[in-house]
Amino acid sequence: MYTIVSITVSSNSEEKAKEAINKAFNEMDRLARLLNFYSEDSEISMINRNAGNKPVKVSPETLEIIDKAIYTSQNTEGAFDITVGPVVKLWDFKNKAMPDEKLIKAKLKLVGYKNIVVDKEKSMIFLKTKGSQIDLGGIIKGYAADKAVDVLRKNGIQSGIVAIAGDIKVFGKKPDGGFWNIGIQNPRQKSDRDEIIATIGLSDTGISTSGDYERFFIKDGKRYHHLLNPKTGYPAYGCQSATVITKEAALTDAFATGIFILGPQKGMDALKRLGFDGVIIDKDGKIYVTEGIKKNLKWSN
Repeated sequence: MYTIVSITVSSNSEEKAKEAINKAFNEMDRLARLLNFYSEDSEISMINRNAGNKPVKVSPETLEIIDKAIYTSQNTEGAFDITVGPVVKLWDFKNKAMPDEKLIKAKLKLVGYKNIVVDKEKSMIFLKTKGSQIDLGGIIKGYAADKAVDVLRKNGIQSGIVAIAGDIKVFGKKPDGGFWNIGIQNPRQKSDRDEIIATIGLSDTGISTSGDYERFFIKDGKRYHHLLNPKTGYPAYGCQSATVITKEAALTDAFATGIFILGPQKGMDALKRLGFDGVIIDKDGKIYVTEGIKKNLKWSN
């Protein structure tokens, strides 16, 4: 998944722990091969190659993750959209290059989650528009974390953390009976070290943060980052970061992006409606917190 993955478990047997961790990594490798946008023989690439032509029969995992992605799109007014890839590819954050506006407008015609047709009975996926593409980069890390935890539990591990970049799934309690403490990063930190603005104790839940500080460049005093609005093809500017907390890491992963793009007001409304918890930091640094976690957050100095 082109990022750092770490698994931490609590066990009374080192041998048992290592065996379970290896099986969890193997499961993530399997999922990555199945769902990889960049691999020619993945099911996602097969769907993309057949866009506008014919449906593709897929595995239960591919069907499940795409279904979760569409659910997120439906509940974020399309702010999260796994078909935004053709526009994302136009931006070069490494070389600080902005795409031509005409190119963006042309590629936007290929974007739209409603172009995805899911046939659950036949386990088929079809992209209606030729040239459209599915890229699961915004949900695959959380989904893989959920599945890794399932494998760990099946192999006798009762507690631990799976962290795939900024997408984290915790389960059980620490050996001392306490919650796992997860930090929320300061989106405007002043040093190279990770500055934490708050921590929260969690168990049996997922947490993900999307921020404008992850991949960006500054040009003419303006920040251009990778969290693009699927309707405009340009970065969304309502937030500095959005953190989402709920049971499934697949949903925290996808909704963190969608909530960020929606902006603070609509984002908070969506969290409340869905029964999720979260922390949103708007473009001016104002912090919004859902009622369910206000008492549990510990703020840094």
